[in-house]
Order: sequence, then C-alpha cells, then structure tokens
Amino acid sequence: MVRIEGGTFAMGSDDFYPEEQPVRRIKVDSFWIDAEPVTNRRFARFVEETGHITLAEIAPDPKDYPGMLPEMAQPGSLVFTSSEGPVDLANPANWWRFVFGADWRHPLGPDSDIEGLEDHPVVHVAHADCKAYAAWAGKDLPTEAEWEYAARGGLAGTAYAWGDQLAPEGKMLANYWQGPFPHGNDLSDGWERTSPVGTYPANGYGLFDMIGNTWEWTADWWSLHQPITKERAGACCTISNPRGGVLRHSFDPAQPGVRIGRKVLKGGSHLCAESYCRRYRPAARHPEMIDTSTSHIGFRCVRRDRR
Repeated sequence: MVRIEGGTFAMGSDDFYPEEQPVRRIKVDSFWIDAEPVTNRRFARFVEETGHITLAEIAPDPKDYPGMLPEMAQPGSLVFTSSEGPVDLANPANWWRFVFGADWRHPLGPDSDIEGLEDHPVVHVAHADCKAYAAWAGKDLPTEAEWEYAARGGLAGTAYAWGDQLAPEGKMLANYWQGPFPHGNDLSDGWERTSPVGTYPANGYGLFDMIGNTWEWTADWWSLHQPITKERAGACCTISNPRGGVLRHSFDPAQPGVRIGRKVLKGGSHLCAESYCRRYRPAARHPEMIDTSTSHIGFRCVRRDRR
C-alpha cells in the first residue's frame, strides 16, 4: 500500500459530463491505498482461505427479480462482446451479453480460465464480493473523494492523471479503447481486454492503473452533486471527507420498479473510448447496481488512520 497524505483538492470537472459537476473544494484525511487493483492471484488467495463464493457464481433468486425469465435463473455475469460494425451507442445491449458460467475464474464464460491472467485485475466481482475481500484483508473500499484524490497523483486541474493530453507524443499511458467503439479497437496500447497491473507508468503518488484497465468500486452510494449557487459560494467552506449519497436516493430513476442501490465506480476501463466514453479520467464517475458484475469492473482497497 501507499500512504497518501491528507489535503484539499478540486474534485470533479466542468468540462466533460454533467454528473461530474460542479468542481468543489474537498478535504480528505490521510489514508493508505493499494498501489494496484486487486489481482486474480490475490483474490484467489482470499477465496482459498475463506471459501467465499462470488455473486456471479450464485443463481439469482426469481423472487428478487420480478418478471425474470425462468431460464435466466443461472449463475453468470456480463461479458463485453464487440460488435461486427457500427451500432446504436445508446443501447449497451449491443455489446454486453449475460453469459452463463462467467465469473472471476472464467472471465469470458465457462470455457475460459485465468491461466496467464494471474496478475490482471480480478473482474466479475459485485460490490459485496469486494467488501468481503476488504474485510478479510483488514481494509475497506475507498470513498469516491479518497479515490479521486489519490488518482490525481498530486496534480491540480488537469484532465488526466498525468496531464492534459490523453496520449502525449503518442505514448499510451493507460489501457483504454483506441478506435471506433464497440467494433474497431486498433489495439494501439497492445491489449484487447485487461492488462497486467503495473503495465503503465504509476501516477505521481506511485499508484498504478488508477485510469483505464478496469473500473473500480467505491464505498459511496451514487448521487448527483448539487449546483453551487451564489448563496452557497458566498458562504462556502471546504467539505471534509464527504461520503456520497444515501441508498434510497441511489436507485435508477429510469427503472422505477428496481429497488437495487447503485454505488459509484471510478477510473474508467479498457472499454472507454474517445468515440464513446471519455471516462478515463480522475473526475469521471459512473453508477453501478451493487448486484452487478462485469468483465470490466474491479477494485482496490484503502486503510484509514485510526482517529
């Protein structure tokens, strides 16, 4: 782990997506954070010692999902599948497939395995799986503020974790999608899916893969930030150690019948692209239902100083 000295920073961005707004002054206390995402190797040790069974390895209970087709009551997880050509980017079903038998040991489905991927980030882990690992390791999941503060690596006001250019002088500094999404990855970074942790340079704090490779779960419930009005700005003070929203406000308004909380993901993944999802940045954020696991979401842990 790497110790991050507490401090204040400008969290968020006004230059990309609405959910990142507004930029606000945030203070976080000192904490320790994993230098890299949790790998398949480390997660395997956790499973071996605890017998933990991930959510993707458990058949969903139809009682928890009203209207679910009976044939869907099988263990599995979401796997990215590239399209054969341009598709409607407003419909993620054009590149996501729920694959029976996909889990952390079988990232592409039952006929795949993690041989040779031991040092890649573990994927197909739901939020509860990450919490269980963190508890076993004597750690916790980072808050969104802690995560973003660490990802910035000491830089202030830059778009990316290394500066304001995505690929300075053509150099790939993170694992993300190059080319038209979701059918034309030209693999300029050398990787079609996840890459071994530490493949790209560390940020200013010595942390690897804070950007790209896999999205990372945080501890915070999803919420939208309140606009900074003239009244608030005039009486504003720095916000200390914010903890995000609350469960009841994190539900997806587009699915009023689904009462499953959403947590904040940070960092983007190998599927983020200039042509589709420019979320390979410290300020970027995305909501994810806590029961969902995919082939592009992982995590890392923190340990806070005792007060």
